[in-house]
Amino acid sequence: MIKRRKNILPGFTLSLGFSLTFISIIVFLPLAALALKSTELSFQQFIQTISHARSLSAIKLTFFTAIMAAAINMVIGMLVAWVFVRYEFPFKQWIDALIDLPFALPTAVAGLVYANLYMRNGWIGQILALAGIDISYSSTAIILVLVFTGFPFVVRAVQPVLEEIEPELEEAAAILGASRLQTFCLVLWPMLRPAVVTGFALALARGLGEYGSVIFVSSNLPGQTEVAPTLIVARIEENKYAEATALALVLLTASFFLLGAINFWERWSRRHE
Repeated sequence: MIKRRKNILPGFTLSLGFSLTFISIIVFLPLAALALKSTELSFQQFIQTISHARSLSAIKLTFFTAIMAAAINMVIGMLVAWVFVRYEFPFKQWIDALIDLPFALPTAVAGLVYANLYMRNGWIGQILALAGIDISYSSTAIILVLVFTGFPFVVRAVQPVLEEIEPELEEAAAILGASRLQTFCLVLWPMLRPAVVTGFALALARGLGEYGSVIFVSSNLPGQTEVAPTLIVARIEENKYAEATALALVLLTASFFLLGAINFWERWSRRHE
């Protein structure tokens, strides 16, 4: 009779029960409370809240700036990850550690620094003003701070995958007559694509909910530079909690839809490689 070997760690039932309980308390319960709070509004009031001109403008600006920042991070993140994996240079470890700084740095500090840099009297803002360019308190400034806060997600998602790709694959492609563009598109990109999409999705999700840094670089003008998280805080300060939760629910639903679509595309691409 073969005896079943006991695992050192708890069994499947206990582990699954603990995991589901933890996820329910930390994730599902707050989301359910958010949805329940929004039911204090009637359906007509809910539609009026989210279809208000101020609400629509804030939501559109939120998604526009978050998508633009995530796209920029996707390109720059791949390039930075490539440099750190393929090349050796002085102080490489120190610079590599600085990439994780946005994870630990308070977003309010990042917003304050960027505001001082790009305001009309800031270090960079003064130079841009001479060329007739003013990005202070604009959507461009919002994109800049979102690039800063979301940049590490792409680098840390792509870097481990690049480390597993042998340089000999690129050399073999070159020997067979492939150009650099063909090598990237046909050899490297199929292996990098899942990691790049993951980094893009994480940076996008971070940008959609960013508040601390945005309030310092935008004037928060309704209909111009006001993003959805700022509008939600404004509604809370006005004691309009139901309207705030309605806006939060719309933002949450749209975020789930985007992340779900990206994950579906990633799985589909893997099956059809």
